[in-house]
Amino acid sequence: MDTKHTVEALAALAHEHRLAIYRMLVERGPDGLPAGVIAERLGMPPSTLTFHLQHLLRAGLATQRRLSRQLIYAADFATMNSLVGFLTENCCGGGHGACLPARTPSQADEPSSTPQRKVAP
Repeated sequence: MDTKHTVEALAALAHEHRLAIYRMLVERGPDGLPAGVIAERLGMPPSTLTFHLQHLLRAGLATQRRLSRQLIYAADFATMNSLVGFLTENCCGGGHGACLPARTPSQADEPSSTPQRKVAP
């Protein structure tokens, strides 16, 4: 992913409604969700939802397909992975072994075979 596409993707996600829609689509997986279900879950009028979905589509973060009379939206995981890759490609000077994610509080009690990154105070 190049810088221009990265900026477009981050700009599309830089709105609370679009971020909520995108997270919902990522959680749902490749099957996606009908527009009506997204609007209902977020309590959003259809015209407002369409406006936000168009931003995600233009940025390449979401896909749209028709199933009978419904429009189904799904996260574009290839674009998502490219975005994350672009953001982390130079992490720790390219020594990716040092860039392990920090454990979340829910993972604190789980055994881990992966060493954790230490964060300086």
